[in-house]
Amino acid sequence: MSSIKIRSKRIDGKTQVRVLIAHPMEHGRNRDKANQLIPAHFIQELTLSLNQKVLVNCAMGPSISKDPYFAFMLKGGEIGDQISIAWADNLGNKDAADHVIK
Repeated sequence: MSSIKIRSKRIDGKTQVRVLIAHPMEHGRNRDKANQLIPAHFIQELTLSLNQKVLVNCAMGPSISKDPYFAFMLKGGEIGDQISIAWADNLGNKDAADHVIK
């Protein structure tokens, strides 16, 4: 099961894309119950594509909160077009998901 949930909505000739990613987003300065540092674990790169064309490539860091939510407003994007979201984190984990605009 993917860690990414994508929703889209057509509004006045534009497409609203909402993305929720399940990820711990630890910055490396928090401590656990045994007072040990929790290692850094955060998304470094987020990519949004429309019909295999990259529209947004975000370089991110540890300051983003757990389970991040992103929203984009795209010019165009027709019913039936495919939106793809992919992320990669600092530990080498990756995930991707596709969504068809309805």
